[in-house]
Parts: sequence; structure tokens; C-alpha cells
Amino acid sequence: MRGVLSGFLVIAVVIGVGYVIGRRGYLGAQGRDVLTKLAFHVASPALLFTTLGRADLSVVFSGRLLVTALSTAAVAGVFVAVGAVRRWGVGRTTVGALCAGYVNAGNLGIPIAVYVLGDASLVAPVLLFQLIGITPVALTILDLSTAGEKQPLWRRLLTPLRNPIALGSLAGVAVSALGVEIPGPVWDPVTLIGNMAVPAVLLAFGISLRGSRLPLRGGDRGAVLLAVGLKAVGQPLVAWALAVGVFGLRGAHLLDVVVTAALPAAQNLFTYASSYRVGETLAREAILVSTVLSVPVLVVVAALLG
Repeated sequence: MRGVLSGFLVIAVVIGVGYVIGRRGYLGAQGRDVLTKLAFHVASPALLFTTLGRADLSVVFSGRLLVTALSTAAVAGVFVAVGAVRRWGVGRTTVGALCAGYVNAGNLGIPIAVYVLGDASLVAPVLLFQLIGITPVALTILDLSTAGEKQPLWRRLLTPLRNPIALGSLAGVAVSALGVEIPGPVWDPVTLIGNMAVPAVLLAFGISLRGSRLPLRGGDRGAVLLAVGLKAVGQPLVAWALAVGVFGLRGAHLLDVVVTAALPAAQNLFTYASSYRVGETLAREAILVSTVLSVPVLVVVAALLG
């Protein structure tokens, strides 16, 4: 219980600081854009490189990760199907699908894993799965959907290799897989730069709340409600059903996968939406509302399965 509350408190404080910065205008009119670009092009790739560069890649193939992968695919598939019917567009639908299934396994998942699940490494498989599998694919779709039809085929095929987030992830995986030892004078500056990623994302998110209308009052209301419903309720239920009915998980293993699925949408999704100028309101509101709703959901899950 303490891990749930402490994790949310840290996030709320940093977002609140960002809101004050935006309200006071300390960073000027372009402050949010600068922080977003810093996170997307510099800090996040560095963070992903250092995170994956020393990770145990064998955790990617754990049985519990299959529950996360299948539950993510299920809720994302529902959003994509609805988005196709409603003609929300490829970019907007991609952002919404991410908000429906991409969990906050980093800055919120780690403290919750420590205090609720008792082991911070339990979120590592989910973090790796999202960084290695989901992020490059989603960003490639966003790249292609916003680049128009004038690019030659060879440039489209090389899209993942031109994205800084994908490059950071793939480079980290390569370092870990090959067992390359990075010298301290090289590793330490990259780590220091990567440490800016989460604060920059949260501050940019807080700045974006300045002057924004209350959630669920604009044209994105339907998409936001769908994404939040799938994230806060649908994904935990699907994860529980798969864990119990298909994989036979019980006890701590069951609690692990359901708590992970109940985490809210990750803040870095707003960075992706902002970088591609698509679905920004959808991402901001879905992250905000799912974060608020995940508190009681996580408390209930911990009480029932803990």
C-alpha cells in the first residue's frame, strides 16, 4: 500500500512543479517543446541505452511476460478496432492504443514493485518488452503515418533505425547481448544524461496542464474514455483471466502480473504524441485520468490478491 501511495506522490510533486513552471512562465513560451525534444532526442535514448545495456535479456522470455504481452495486445487491439470503425486516423489510433496498454513500468512501476511486490526486478521483463517490442513498432507506425507518401521504400524500411528512441533501445540490447564492457568515462556521462529523462517528461507534462481544460470535455472524450477504461479496468481483468485460466498462476506470481497490468499509462507516451504532433490531448488526458483511477484499482488488487 505504501509503495502505491509513495510512487504516485513522487509523480504528482514533479508534475505539480511543471505546472507552476508553466504558470509562471519560467521557461518561456517554448519551455514544454524544449523539454519534450530533450527527452525524446537525447535523455530518453540515453536512459534506454543504459537500462538495457546492463539488463539480463533472459527475463524477456519469462512465462509471466506472456500474460503482459497478451493482455497488452488484447486491449490495444480493441482500441485499434474501434479507432478503425470511428476513423480516428492511424496516428491518433496508435497513440490511443498505447495509452490503453503501455504501462508506467519505470518511474511508478519500480517503487510499487519494491513496496507492494517486494522485488524491483519484477518490472524488468515488462520494461524490456515495452522498450524492445512495443516502442520501436509504435514509433515506426507514427513515423510512417506522419511522413506522407513521398518517401521512397528504402527510407520506410529504415524508419526504426532513424528514430532516437529505437536506436537507444537497440544499442542497449546489442551491448547486453554481446557482453560489451563500456568504460566508466563513457558510461557515466550517458547515465547522467539519461537521468534527465523522467524529470523532463514529467515537467513537460505538468507544463502542458497550464491552461488546459478539464479532462473529458473536448472532442477526444470518446477516445479518452475508451483508452482509460481499457487501461484501468480492461487490462487488469484480461491479465487476471489469462494468468488464472491459461497459465495457472497463483499467489505472488498472480499478484505480480495483475498489479503490473493495473499500472496507469506511462508519461512518456505524451512525449511521443508531442514529438509527432498527433493525439496530444488524447495522451495527456488518458495519462492523467488513468493515473488517478489506478490508485483505487491498485489498492483493490493488492487487497484481494496480496
